[in-house]
Amino acid sequence: MAEIINLRLARKAKARDTAEKTAATNRAKFGATKGERQIRAAEEARLTRIVDGAKLEKD
Repeated sequence: MAEIINLRLARKAKARDTAEKTAATNRAKFGATKGERQIRAAEEARLTRIVDGAKLEKD
């Protein structure tokens, strides 16, 4: 005999799985913690200072 399933629960489980997959792709695309963003900004500022300090000024 076939297994009896509750369609409402099956639909909700499928919706949760879809939402989790969407969330995972969005986290990969947009997600960075505040600390990671601060580290990246500090590194970019440091590199900018190094490059600007090494430039030779033209008169």
